[in-house]
Amino acid sequence: MKTVIPVPTPVLMRISGTTHTFPVRRVYGVGRNYAAHAIEMGHDPDREAPFFFQKNPDNLLPPTAGFPYPPLSTDVHHEVELVIALKRGGTDIPAGEALDCVYGYAVGIDFTRRDLQAEAKAAGKPWAAAKAFEHSAPCSAIVPAETIGHPGDGNIWLAVNGERRQQGDLNQMIWKVPEIIAELSRLFVLAPGDVIMTGTPSGVGPVLRGDTVTCGIDGVATLAVTIV
Repeated sequence: MKTVIPVPTPVLMRISGTTHTFPVRRVYGVGRNYAAHAIEMGHDPDREAPFFFQKNPDNLLPPTAGFPYPPLSTDVHHEVELVIALKRGGTDIPAGEALDCVYGYAVGIDFTRRDLQAEAKAAGKPWAAAKAFEHSAPCSAIVPAETIGHPGDGNIWLAVNGERRQQGDLNQMIWKVPEIIAELSRLFVLAPGDVIMTGTPSGVGPVLRGDTVTCGIDGVATLAVTIV
């Protein structure tokens, strides 16, 4: 059967150490998953129920590409995050079985048009324009869990032009990886190819054209992006 328009190009993420790729189905994000970041954004750091937002698969930016500063914003912020790639899914996945769904992990940046997000929050509107814009999710190659296991702790950091901005540890996540997968599967039918960005530690801040952003998670990966 012929399509009436060309079939969109699939979004494929690199896999570390191989020539294989990981096809992306959906991209989810977890909001305010580190207490210190919740505080810096003016929210209560208590363990409230997690909430989620989405980016588009084609927002994922290959690690070799520059990040084009987006239009309609003068306040774009960096947010370094652990990224989960799923090899299987389902609904109502028990937390005790959630890690069986994980193919691997990566490090990513959830670039956010903070001024547009603030306007949306004030008006009680969705965050889509602030989060799901073009190239807003640079991501490293995926490292298979069979290679590194399932990191529950480890230094997570980000620097701009060599100056350390964000510093935290994966063990500071309010909702851990198995809980994130379990809670998300109550709201959506998860499937192979889904990608989850797990939240950011404190220290988020603006980037400018010409900046070089480097970040990493010990035992997982590093990533470098130039703002163009």
